[in-house]
Amino acid sequence: MQSSEPVLEEVKLFQSLAERERYENMAELYAIIVATEQLERAYVKDWVSQADYTPACSKLIAQYKSILNLVSNDVPDVQKFMADYKLNCPAAWKRLQTGVPITVEHATVTDHDPSKSAKYVAETVQNFITLIDSLKLNRHAVDEIHPILSDLMQSLSNVSTLPVDFEGKTKLLEWLINLNQMRASDELTADQVRQLLFDLENAHNAFYRFLSQSS
Repeated sequence: MQSSEPVLEEVKLFQSLAERERYENMAELYAIIVATEQLERAYVKDWVSQADYTPACSKLIAQYKSILNLVSNDVPDVQKFMADYKLNCPAAWKRLQTGVPITVEHATVTDHDPSKSAKYVAETVQNFITLIDSLKLNRHAVDEIHPILSDLMQSLSNVSTLPVDFEGKTKLLEWLINLNQMRASDELTADQVRQLLFDLENAHNAFYRFLSQSS
């Protein structure tokens, strides 16, 4: 007696190593988005400390930017990718679009150690100088500017005495978000460089005014 059960045939998702790599890269993008959503929700619910959250989130953002370079042809629109694969991850989308952890976007420093405060001030000044010098040396590619600007935002957030509404931070955050939405190989136009330098120097001067008033 022959079985009436249907014969299940193996379905191959890929026919070559190149296709296999494409699927693996898209799976990696999917996993990063899900992991970021879980981390954001865990932080909001206070299930993960700020000390653990910030480096973990920064790592996921860096991985996201790296994987985007690999899937750019297959995933030109990440929001459509999320919709196609039923990824309901609004917190992850906001965080990955912003390009910085929420602890950098909104100052949440709890460490008021005076010795560390002096260290963070020194780091902030150095990051301002490094970024301004880099732009003046014609280093205008996103992958040259973004890491330094990200470090600057982090060091600003580490200065616990800095006012939440510090005038320079909002403008620099806007630049960081804009850079995060560009490709690593993109370069700023001459007008963009001029405006970024203007905003940096204004923020730098405002930071010095803050330091002189605090001393």
